[in-house]
Amino acid sequence: MAPSSLQHRRTHNLLLITKLLSQRDVASPFTLVLDSLEQSAQPLTAEYIRRAKAANVQVIFVAFETLRRPRGVDAFVPAWKLPLQSWQNEVTAALKARSAGPKSLILIDTLNPLSATEPAALPATLAALISPTTALLAVYHTDVPCPCPAQRDAYAPAPLTLLKYLATTLFTVHALHHVLARKAARERSHGAPAFGLEEGAEGVLQALGANGRAGVVLEMEWRRKSGRGVGEWFFLLPPLKDADAVVMGKAREQRHVTLLEDHPLYRSPEPEATAANAAGAEDGEVEPGTFALGLTAKQRRDREGVVLPYTDAQRGEGGEGGRILYDMGSEDDFDEEEDEI
Repeated sequence: MAPSSLQHRRTHNLLLITKLLSQRDVASPFTLVLDSLEQSAQPLTAEYIRRAKAANVQVIFVAFETLRRPRGVDAFVPAWKLPLQSWQNEVTAALKARSAGPKSLILIDTLNPLSATEPAALPATLAALISPTTALLAVYHTDVPCPCPAQRDAYAPAPLTLLKYLATTLFTVHALHHVLARKAARERSHGAPAFGLEEGAEGVLQALGANGRAGVVLEMEWRRKSGRGVGEWFFLLPPLKDADAVVMGKAREQRHVTLLEDHPLYRSPEPEATAANAAGAEDGEVEPGTFALGLTAKQRRDREGVVLPYTDAQRGEGGEGGRILYDMGSEDDFDEEEDEI
């Protein structure tokens, strides 16, 4: 990719992720977040709430597995103890009584209960919550099996497949430790390691490095109105404490989300470092763990000093004309017929 195209991609995708997290112009009416035991979606949803509060966007939290009201939420709907129609009415009442601003964000902590109990009504239920001024953010746990009800149509798609089709933005969260381990295995042409439930080991639910505090890796797929998708990998830094946030100020805010390829532990060596290693190799100085495919100055001089066979015959300077001369030894078996050939 040309340098100008690469820089354009980087700038465009960084502006896009900032626009999505800040809910500017309702860039994504329905955002679906896929998480697992290895990496929870909580850091991403907390970032959505933090930015919504800073942008004066009303946040309505629909809880199916959350018992306590999260910080920064304007309305809390305990949907775990209410039927479908009841909690929908509460959400509608909260939207009508909005006091935070003209825009609203409805956050559903998990769609697994709805997918298990009301799979047929799932599209209509989600569509009723979305409007030109209201966006929907929902989480789906990929490692929770979805029971199939008896009344489900055999030809209907799976709930997760349907949700992926309906979503305008799809986030898949990964643990940084696991992403780095897979990258290291890929660079060594090894098979990708498995973590947690994927290991298939008895009694293993979570792997080492799951839900790390260093940050979370985001795999994003944003779909344009035309249907074309934009895919990118980002790294979301962990939130700062209030005292640290005051000290860091706006500088931390500008680099709170970065491209994964810019992470110090993930990015490839810079071209300047590669050129420096090549220059050092010419002098016979190679850093440990590195190698150069070029020749050193001594190797080039030795190669130029090698006299190739039949060089004089090729240049027309005499010689034997390219004939092959062979002196037989005592161990050779002389054959007159082969000699005539």
